[in-house]
Amino acid sequence: MVVSSPPPSVAASLASGVLADQLFGDPVRYHPVAGFGSVAARFERVVYVDSRWAGLLYAGTLVAGAAALGCALRKVPGAIAVGAWTVLGGAGLRGVAIRLGDRLECGDVDGARELLPSLCGRDPTVLDEAGLARAALESLAENTSDAAVAPLFWGALFGLPGLFAYRAANTLDAMVGYRNDRYRRFGWAAARLDDAANYLPARLTGALTVASAPAVGGSSSGALRAWRADAHKHPSPNAGVAEATTAGALGLRLGGRTEYRHGVEMRPVLGDGRPPAPPDLRRAARLSLAVELGALGLLVAARAAWHAERRRSGRAGFSPCGRSDRRGARRAPPRG
Repeated sequence: MVVSSPPPSVAASLASGVLADQLFGDPVRYHPVAGFGSVAARFERVVYVDSRWAGLLYAGTLVAGAAALGCALRKVPGAIAVGAWTVLGGAGLRGVAIRLGDRLECGDVDGARELLPSLCGRDPTVLDEAGLARAALESLAENTSDAAVAPLFWGALFGLPGLFAYRAANTLDAMVGYRNDRYRRFGWAAARLDDAANYLPARLTGALTVASAPAVGGSSSGALRAWRADAHKHPSPNAGVAEATTAGALGLRLGGRTEYRHGVEMRPVLGDGRPPAPPDLRRAARLSLAVELGALGLLVAARAAWHAERRRSGRAGFSPCGRSDRRGARRAPPRG
C-alpha cells in the first residue's frame, strides 16, 4: 500500500499567521483588508439600490469573489500563513486597548479619545474616562471573537478560501450592516451573513473565555453565569456571548447607554460586577490572548485529528474550491 505525501499543513500555517500577528501586528502599508474595503466601496456605488435584493447581490458577489481568490492562491507557498496574518487582528486590537488604558491611567483623556476609533465606531467626544474604558473593553471582547477566533475557525475548516471569505463578510458588515435609513435594507444581507459566520465562533469564544478566566485571575463560574443570564439580552446574537462572558470572567458590568455617530442605543447590562476601570483593559487583553491561543490549539488539534481519520479510512477530504482533496487518501491496492 502506497501512502501519498501529505499536503502542506494548514494548521502550521495558521500558527505561523498567529505568531506573525503577535510579533508584527497589522501590515502598515497596502493592507489587503483595506484594499478589499476600497473595492467594496466602489462596487456599492455601482449596485446600490434601497432593497434587500441589491444588498444580497452586493454581499454575495464580494464574498464569493474573496473565496475564489483564496482558491486561486491556496497552493502558493506561504499563502495561507500570510493570509492568516493579514486577516487576523487580535494583536493590534489588544495593543490599542492597552495603550488607551495607559493614557487613561495617566489622565490623558484626549489621547485616549484619539485611539478609540481604532477599536470601535462610538463617538469618543461624548465619552468620559469611564465611558472610554467601557467602550474599549466591550470592543476588545467582541473582536476577540470577530478578529481572532472566527478567522481561525474558518481557516481551520477551509484554509485560505475560508479566511478570505470570512474577512470579506465581516468587513462588509462593518461597512453597510447598519440599521439606518441608507442601509436598513441594503445592508441586511451583509449583517445576516456576518451573524451566521460568527455564530459558532462566538460560542467557541465564550467557552474558551470560561476556561481561560482563571489564567488572568478571573472567575470561570462568573463567566458562565453571565453567559446564561445576560448574553441573550444583547441585540447581537454573537457579541452578547463574547461581552457577557468577558464581563463575568473579570467581575465587571458592561452595557448601558452607547453613543455612536449614527445615534444612541441603550444596551442591556451584562454581568453583575463593577464598571470597568482603565487597569481592566490590560486584564482583558491578557484574557483575549489566552482565548486566541486556546482557539488555535483546539482547532489545530481538531484539524489534525480529522485528517488522520481521513487518511486511515482512505476517504477524500472536502475542498471548498470545487474538487475533493485526495492528496491525503490512501491508494487502493491493485486488483488481481
